[in-house]
Amino acid sequence: MMRGEQKIGRSHLDRAAMIYLRQSTLMQVREHGESTARQYGLAGEAARLGWSPARIEVIDCDLGLSGRTATHREGFRDLLGRVCAGEAGAVFGLEISRLARSNADLSRLLEVARLTDTLVIDADGIYDLADINDRLLLGLKSQMSEALCRYRHKASYADIAVMPTGSYEHAAGLAGIVSRSA
Repeated sequence: MMRGEQKIGRSHLDRAAMIYLRQSTLMQVREHGESTARQYGLAGEAARLGWSPARIEVIDCDLGLSGRTATHREGFRDLLGRVCAGEAGAVFGLEISRLARSNADLSRLLEVARLTDTLVIDADGIYDLADINDRLLLGLKSQMSEALCRYRHKASYADIAVMPTGSYEHAAGLAGIVSRSA
């Protein structure tokens, strides 16, 4: 059972499950096929969570495009428009902070999701943006992703090499990394 399944209601299931795929470069798409396959596999997770196959939509036209800005990403703009129109019950991504490297773009998507009662779902759980705790957590993930991106190209908050694993020394090292990149 995924953390937060109780947040999914009939109103969400009656709208589309939007599966958004993104990898930063064509080389990543070619060399990291398992990531692409895992992203396509989110459609199966949407079905498992209750969406009918007819309501599951995959947006994959941004594969191989950088997430630093949404201006050239047609898929992200389509996703944002569909959420804004109230057509999406949920947005799925492997790691929500990776949907956009720009905190402004991601914040815009999350704010529209809050206003339209659209859930946000990634490998860590199901987020209801009407819940302040879910908003804070996703905001923190987004901020960390953007800060780490400035420090190390293509870094991610979930990257084991840069995130604390429980050791004080590792956590202290990360604090220094983030403060130097600001």
